[in-house]
Amino acid sequence: MGARARLIVVMGVSGSGKSTIGSALGVALNVPFLDGDHYHAPEAVEKMRHGTPLTDDDRWPWFDRLAIAMKEAADQRGQSVTACSALKRSYRDYLTQAAGEPIVFLHLAGKKEIIARRQADRPGHYMPATLLDSQFEALETPAADENVITVSVADTVEAIVAEALAALAVEAKP
Repeated sequence: MGARARLIVVMGVSGSGKSTIGSALGVALNVPFLDGDHYHAPEAVEKMRHGTPLTDDDRWPWFDRLAIAMKEAADQRGQSVTACSALKRSYRDYLTQAAGEPIVFLHLAGKKEIIARRQADRPGHYMPATLLDSQFEALETPAADENVITVSVADTVEAIVAEALAALAVEAKP
């Protein structure tokens, strides 16, 4: 990967473990973790809570808010890790453009059955399991020319983070 990435986005469908892995990666790197879910507009959260998928018009302002927060966190601490679905290439490209610098995307990939089980074990999350099919339909698997690391969600949190750290060519900080 060369130079140390300032902005890392943990991406994938709902229930893939973005928040769990992103938080653990942030701890391992001793840098801020931002959960993209916290940057959604209240109206967008209500749409999802009621089982309505977001439109691109719902997402663009979210990406703008997220890009600003990611950069500010990285400016303060040298690096940041963010959880964000970033399902389509156009979303990843937009987020990178809004950030104004390269982003390394850590794609958490897995079979729908595994992710559906994990989603069912998340009581109280606003994203209902009924939207999982729409998430997989929207997912554009990152292409070889994108700045992406793909890891399987089938392993433990510790193993996924270790694989991500190795791919990022960095070591965990105390």
